Parts: sequence; C-alpha cells; structure tokens
Amino acid sequence: MALAEPIQQGQLDSLQHASAAEIGRLLATYKGGAVQVAEHFLSHIEEQTSAVFLNVTQDRALAEARSADERLAAGRPLSPLDGVPLAWKDLIDMAGERTTVASGLFKETPLAEEDAPAVRRAAQAGMVNLGKVNLAEFAYSALGQNPHFGTPLNPHGGEPHAPGGSSSGSGVAVAAGLVPVAIGSDTAGSVRIPASFCGVVGFKTSEGRVSTDRCFALSRTQDTLGPLAHSVEDCALIFNALTGQLDRPIEISALEQLIILVPEGFVTDGLAPSVAAAFESSLKELERAGACIHRQSIPALETAAAMLRDLGSIVAADAFHEHRKIMDSCDANHMDQRVRARIEIGRSMSAADLVALQRQRALGIQEIRTALDGAFLAMPTTPDTAPALKTFEGDDAAFAHHNLRANRNTSVGSFYDLPGLAIPNGHDSAGLPTSFLLSAPSGADSQLLATGMAAEKTIRNDI
Repeated sequence: MALAEPIQQGQLDSLQHASAAEIGRLLATYKGGAVQVAEHFLSHIEEQTSAVFLNVTQDRALAEARSADERLAAGRPLSPLDGVPLAWKDLIDMAGERTTVASGLFKETPLAEEDAPAVRRAAQAGMVNLGKVNLAEFAYSALGQNPHFGTPLNPHGGEPHAPGGSSSGSGVAVAAGLVPVAIGSDTAGSVRIPASFCGVVGFKTSEGRVSTDRCFALSRTQDTLGPLAHSVEDCALIFNALTGQLDRPIEISALEQLIILVPEGFVTDGLAPSVAAAFESSLKELERAGACIHRQSIPALETAAAMLRDLGSIVAADAFHEHRKIMDSCDANHMDQRVRARIEIGRSMSAADLVALQRQRALGIQEIRTALDGAFLAMPTTPDTAPALKTFEGDDAAFAHHNLRANRNTSVGSFYDLPGLAIPNGHDSAGLPTSFLLSAPSGADSQLLATGMAAEKTIRNDI
C-alpha cells in the first residue's frame, strides 16, 4: 500500500497527547512521518520551561527517524512502535551520552560506551530515542525534587506541585506532551507515583523481566524498569519491546471474568476525600461492567508495612551497600541531604533485621499469590494527590511526612514484587489527578496488562 503524503501540521499538533500506539498507526500510513514526528516533539522539548530533559539526543533521534521512514515506506516495520519517540530516565546508559543520575557527583562522569540492553531493545523495535530526562538524585525520593538540576514541574494544579519521584522527568515529559513514552525505574513506587501525580499510566514490571544492566543501581534486589505512557496499550507494546517479544500479540481479558480484591487495612485508610471518591467510583463502574469486587484483609500487606516501619527497608540496606564509598567520603556532603539521610538508614540496619525482611518477603510473595488465586489487587496508587512544592521545600519534617505518604501503598507492592499498573481515574477540585493501582502476583505481568487493557476505559470513566 502506497503511503500518503507527509502529515499535515494540524495532525502533528494533535499528537501532543496522543498515545504511542496511535502515533505508530499514523506513521504506518504517511510518507516521511517519523522524521516529522521526531522534529515536532524535539521542537516542543526546546521550549520546555522546567527541568525535564537533561540531555537531548537530536542527531541520534533524527537518524533513527530517517531509518524508520525507510522501513515504513518499504512496508517492513520492525514493530507497531517503529518510528515512535521515547525518552529515558537518566540512570540508564545511552551510548555516547553521560549518565548523571541527576546528581552533582556525576556531572563529569565518563560517557557511556554502549546502550543499556533496554535501550538496545527499544532501538530494535524501531523506536526513536529523544534523550534523557530528570529524576530525583540517586532515584531515591517519592516526591521528585532535585536541588542540582531543578525540579520538573507537574503540569496540573496551577501553582507548582510535586511531580512524583523518583521518575519525575519521565512523568512530566509524558503529561506535558513532550514525548509519548518515557522509561522510568521503580524500586518502591518510582514509576507509579509520578504516574499518579501527573495523570498518566505507569507500569511497574516484575523484577528481572526488563534488564537493568547498565543502569545505575539503587537496590539490586528491587530495581525494575517500566514505561510511563498515555495508555495501558502503550505499556503493553513497550513491555513487549523491552523484553524482546516484538511478535507477541496484545491480549485483552474479559471484564466479566475479572475478580478484584480490595485490601481492608492501611492501603485504603486515611485517603484524601478526592482519592477515596475516585477509587470507589472506579470500583462501582468496574462492578457495573461485570467485574466481581471482594473486600478482605490481606495480612501480608499489614506485616510488610509494620516491618518496613520498624526494621528499615531492603532498599535502604542495598543503597548503602551499593554506595558506601560515597557515603563514607566527603562527597556525601554534596548530595541532596534528604537523599543522603535515607541512604544512611541502611548503615544502622542489623544483619538480623535484613534477614527478617528477606524471609518475610519470600513468604509474603507466596502468601499473596495464594490469597489472590487468579484475582487482581486494587488500591489507590497514592493516598493523596500531588502536594504543593511550597509545603515542604524548606521543611524536612513536612518532606518526610509527604514522602512516606506518597509511597505508602506502592512500597508494599514492591516489597512483594507485585507488578502494578497505575491508571488515572479522576481529579480533585484543584485539577490534580487521582490514580487507581491494579496489581498482580510476581511474574504475572502479561496477565496484568491484559486485564488492564480491559479495565482501563471503565477506570478512566470520569476523566
């Protein structure tokens, strides 16, 4: 089939908040469209008014777009995402580029010698790499502030609000229409929280499903990579690309067969009124569409929350071990001191505490698998909408409070390696997004995506 003439300007303008899947379908019908689309997004990146992109790889992007156009013209696309732009959290190596981890300590680090496996997989799918986006230093903050490179500003809510972290730049880049897809990392909520605060879809993958090689490590136990995007379909397509399953079909489950478990306990206690209302509305709509909703206690979640509160976290222990050389040097004085304080928690943790956490983790992963028995877990992604930056900018106690609140629900999911889909499901009175978190047992990523594809339209009913 002959391709149509180049995309018209009006069509390009409409792509600002189009999904990656929609852009992929458009590119399959227009001559030279990949270069046009890349140039369109690059021009908007040039106009960014907050610290979202740290490094723009324009030459690479345009070269990849030209190659995509050649394949599309020949009718040989590499994947449904051939020619679609994306960006990467700046803790992931791109050949010839510096990986700064948004830290002043790594501003002059040597250029990466090769792409991380995840970047290589995206390139093999034909995707167009636009560059690196900002994050909380060392990927260790649920709110997304960065004193070294600036804080990406949440595009919602009027006055500046927290973007969510640590994948702050990834969330804002997608929400602000600078790129259709951005890859973040999630260790305790770092994809799901910015997705929640910024009103986009975020997918936390199971550990080991997407390679984290050549990525800066916060916790080698719990680090994962996953997309922030405009739809669950996008997340499914990206997941296939990053796992080397380009020919895998996108599956959609039936809502009539869906069983959702809503935990009774802390994950649904003390919610902001707007968050609670949006969550209950989503559950009612899902039930109306044929899903079966069960509310029950899941003791493993409560146990995890208590242990994380009383013993510390595996993440803190891993982070201190990983970066002990820095923490023991004067370089630590040049870090974001809030990040430093969180890593230092790992210094004081005992071996007995770490063993207790690891044993409960192993037991809980199986306990939750048994409790769910084919069902999916539902809770609000975050108990609050994005807080205003001014509420904690100069107040460490307020920061600690909001930070703990932000990752309250996501951290227990990460503790048990639950893949999770954060799906926008409403707004508060200030226009700040709320979010619905759908999770599955460890390893059930494909099943979760298929269920999310079926449930997304219903969950987003009031948006």
